[in-house]
Amino acid sequence: MRMRWEKLLFAHWPVDAASLEARLPRGLDLDLFEGQAWLGIIPFRMAGVRARWLPPIPGTSAFPELNVRTYVRYREQPGVWFFSLDAASPLAVVTARALYHLPYRHADMACVEKQESIDYSSRRSERDAPAADFSAHYRPISERFRSLPGTLEHWLTERYLLFSADSRGELFSGRIDHNPWPLQAAAAEIRSNTMTNGLGIRLSGPPALLHYAEAVEVAARPIRRVLG
Repeated sequence: MRMRWEKLLFAHWPVDAASLEARLPRGLDLDLFEGQAWLGIIPFRMAGVRARWLPPIPGTSAFPELNVRTYVRYREQPGVWFFSLDAASPLAVVTARALYHLPYRHADMACVEKQESIDYSSRRSERDAPAADFSAHYRPISERFRSLPGTLEHWLTERYLLFSADSRGELFSGRIDHNPWPLQAAAAEIRSNTMTNGLGIRLSGPPALLHYAEAVEVAARPIRRVLG
């Protein structure tokens, strides 16, 4: 699959490691930065979504998406584990569940650009899923920069491997290719956020870190079963 990720907000909170470890599948280890676990909520907009050799399908290739994720390792390979992925495209939800074993959920969403800021809202609409909503207004407040290896920004964002698990608990991984993130410091007013309530994790206070990225072109490779 190929796609473009646009208007991203990386909102991160330090979280108790034990609360995250209990929710990971067997075979994955929680990754820590200087002993601290992190949880990210990332709202953004998908565009140009298509199979590698096909053009985008009008009406299905652009939509908002919202991820809740943490950071993991399989042996020495750093990656991302998604607790949920909400999307405003029924086709994307069904396809990603089937092809990538990812926990996608249907949601009513809006991502509206207003001058140099983004007004974003999401409310999960799937009946058999925990209720979850997110609403925020955010914008970049610095020049673009590339994160440096060894920094927390680099550790959080420069990850190119996702992990997922099927209904039997079998572990899979998939490579995500894109250029390094063009990060900017960000400001955000988060009006509502219950995205982690269904996990039993209540985030206290505003995010500890906020970053914005305008866009990257992405290629998602097929997933493969992880061997023990």
